Amino acid sequence: MTDTRKGGAALIVGTVAGIITMSLHPTARDLLSSGENFGAVARLNAAVHALGIAAMPVFFLGALALSMYLRDANRLAIAGLVFYGFGAVAVMNAGVFSGFVAPSLANKLLGDPATSSAWHMLFSYTGSLNQAFAKVFVVAASVAIVLWSAAMLKSRRLSIPTGVYGCILGPVVVVAVAGGWLSLGVHGFGMVVLTQGIWFAATGVAMWRVP
Repeated sequence: MTDTRKGGAALIVGTVAGIITMSLHPTARDLLSSGENFGAVARLNAAVHALGIAAMPVFFLGALALSMYLRDANRLAIAGLVFYGFGAVAVMNAGVFSGFVAPSLANKLLGDPATSSAWHMLFSYTGSLNQAFAKVFVVAASVAIVLWSAAMLKSRRLSIPTGVYGCILGPVVVVAVAGGWLSLGVHGFGMVVLTQGIWFAATGVAMWRVP
């Protein structure tokens, strides 16, 4: 199997893992209102975030194979890899805060009424950190998709329609986030994962089909 095919498979696997993570992702309200089921909700939250974090190295391997396949004189694809790698570090931090730090704080918040206000403040602060890192990832990944898409169109490799889709999707997502029209809570971030996942999955399939 060629490196390009392996990279395509990695992008597909990473996309599926990301969609599973967001489709099963509990919200903060789910954690705080779970009552006797708190342990089960917290374990689910940790499990889906562990899946998402574990998928990032796989995703990066796919991004590396894509960038090597599309490398050109202007280094658009390599620039895309740099932006995506930068964003991957940010989303890993977001996953750690949301998947492991927030449930621990929620447990203390619910278990100690005397200090609940302090724990609630820390819980909210963790949510703010998660949102900030998520924004960095969304913008960086959107820029990467635009650069990879431009490299696709320039080199006439892989899928031209996917390249056009990426060139439109990237700026739309960045403007929506920067303008405050798209909140990156569970549902908003899930929408970004889905729309970007369409691009990554289509690219992965195209790479798998390369002779």
